[in-house]
Amino acid sequence: MASAVLEQTETKRLVPNRRYEHLFFSAMAILILATVFLGFARTYFLAGLLRAPLPNWLIHLHGAAFSSWIILLVTQTSLVSAGRTDIHRRLGVLGFALASLMVVLGTVAGTDGLRRGLAPAGIDAKVFYIVPVSDMLFFGILVFFAFRNRSNPPAHKRLILIATSALLVAAVIRWPFAAVNNKLLAATLISDSFVLLVAAYDLFSTGKLHRATLWAGAFLIVAQQLRFPVAQTSAWHAVATWALNLANAIHGT
Repeated sequence: MASAVLEQTETKRLVPNRRYEHLFFSAMAILILATVFLGFARTYFLAGLLRAPLPNWLIHLHGAAFSSWIILLVTQTSLVSAGRTDIHRRLGVLGFALASLMVVLGTVAGTDGLRRGLAPAGIDAKVFYIVPVSDMLFFGILVFFAFRNRSNPPAHKRLILIATSALLVAAVIRWPFAAVNNKLLAATLISDSFVLLVAAYDLFSTGKLHRATLWAGAFLIVAQQLRFPVAQTSAWHAVATWALNLANAIHGT
């Protein structure tokens, strides 16, 4: 009898309060929305969206797709909080299709940025090219596993949040603050703080890290750091040169 009571107590301790669960993931979605809005407010959101002075139509399409993902994230967390998991599941299929499109658009937009010499101050454009390309790789991998784990809500929602945090470097590096604006390392560290927030919530709610948080967070943070030495290699330089030549050929330059 005593052992059964202890087991029930332990189970309750390891299952997070549903109200806290909804509150945390909804708050994270709103925080991500605010992060993206702050980064792109001047050049996109407050510049008229379709009338924003972006380099070309491709970047407009890229901005629309990535903005749609953030809006979908907020919508999906709101639907779960409201108990409308039926609509949430239907939108999930659309979300996976959108994520697949984003990987393509993000890679192509990154290549267009390479063609235009887009890079933070002091970083060669070919070296920086690894950031958008690898961000799309990390995002795509994590979303794939999130989709595979859609029948496991705790793992699914953590994988989606960590996948989305892989996209945030581009927004944070554009924040209008001297400490992070145009500073790749600082922007990367701030984007990784979203992973740490998920880990902190796990520890608060269950006393241990969820397996999805542990492996997905470790994968993202370690991979983000490994890409910088890879970007200095001759092999990556050859890849970036090939991508640059291809982009120039397509644009006739």
